[in-house]
Amino acid sequence: MSLSLQRIHHVAVICTDYRVSKAFYVDLLGLRVVAENHRPERDSYKLDLALPDGGQLELFSFPAPPPRPSRPEAAGLRHLAFVVDDVNAAKAWLQAQGVAVEPVRIDPFTHQRFTFFADPDGLPLELVERLPA
Repeated sequence: MSLSLQRIHHVAVICTDYRVSKAFYVDLLGLRVVAENHRPERDSYKLDLALPDGGQLELFSFPAPPPRPSRPEAAGLRHLAFVVDDVNAAKAWLQAQGVAVEPVRIDPFTHQRFTFFADPDGLPLELVERLPA
């Protein structure tokens, strides 16, 4: 028997300012809220957000979470990547919303165009352009 993994079900992100991060992922990036729960015993929120492919992004808040380094190339989660049809258009739209976006680059192995930006806590987010079929 093999494990037979099928796809990623969810990615969990801990934020430092729940309201700011919720606005970023829902209002700016356009993810749909599936469920929002407050856990008073942990002084924590859990927000389930739907991704277009059926996966989810879980947004958590906890009192005073410790910082987790992400750069330069710290061990652990490196970034989250989202597929878009047109990376230049997505970059321009984010910049018009006041989001700092890195220059578009081309992956030397996959030949896909991509760029990076960050969420309110500095988590690197990548936009990868879908290759033509």
